[in-house]
Amino acid sequence: MGQWMNGLCGVALAWMTAATPMQAAAQETDLELVLLADASGSIDAGEIRFQREGYATAITDPDVLSAIANTAYGSIAVTYVEWAANTAQVVDWTMIDGRDSAGAFAEALLAPPRQAYGRNAIGGALLDALRLIETNDIDGWRRVIDFSGDSANSYSGPSIATARDEVVAAGVTINALPILRPDDPGRAQGGLEALYEERIIGGMGAFVVTAENRASFAEAVRRKLILEISGLSGAPRAAAREQVKSR
Repeated sequence: MGQWMNGLCGVALAWMTAATPMQAAAQETDLELVLLADASGSIDAGEIRFQREGYATAITDPDVLSAIANTAYGSIAVTYVEWAANTAQVVDWTMIDGRDSAGAFAEALLAPPRQAYGRNAIGGALLDALRLIETNDIDGWRRVIDFSGDSANSYSGPSIATARDEVVAAGVTINALPILRPDDPGRAQGGLEALYEERIIGGMGAFVVTAENRASFAEAVRRKLILEISGLSGAPRAAAREQVKSR
């Protein structure tokens, strides 16, 4: 009887094991990076396209690919999200480990229609980016939100300070790319770089790289990606800004 019961239990255990889905192991990589781009009311359809093209150019840049290749895992995980009153994930999490995967990400970035509209909700955007990091199946050594925009105002949702504190408490760094508009004073926010440093960035090694004008946007993104992928901050920050300004 005891042998029969042991056999029955063994069969039952084997059946339960077979019937229970195995949880997939998290993909390991050096960096989980959310590219959080402005799609608020101050950004028209042409500028949405311009920003996406800038990020597509940057992610496929040879120096960016070299920085990725020189990481411990030789890869990073990236998603592209646009923010306004709501957020929209334009490109899902993608493991980039070379020219082909970077090219596929860039191609996927250019096609989808705009899905984020309305006035700024920066706090909500930061928290949505955090949730994308916390719910993915990726295990990165570092986790970064790369926030870009042309304003530090937020009109709805949680406050920027509350959201930033929650993101930083979760071990995620927020870097920022303020986009200046010297050619359009009516839409420019004065002292934007200082406001981003004060209100938005946070976490270990957080930094700001500024796009001084439309022409320097893609170069600013490129420089910022290299710093983030390489894990550099602090001293290179001023050098990065000066290099972007000189282009």
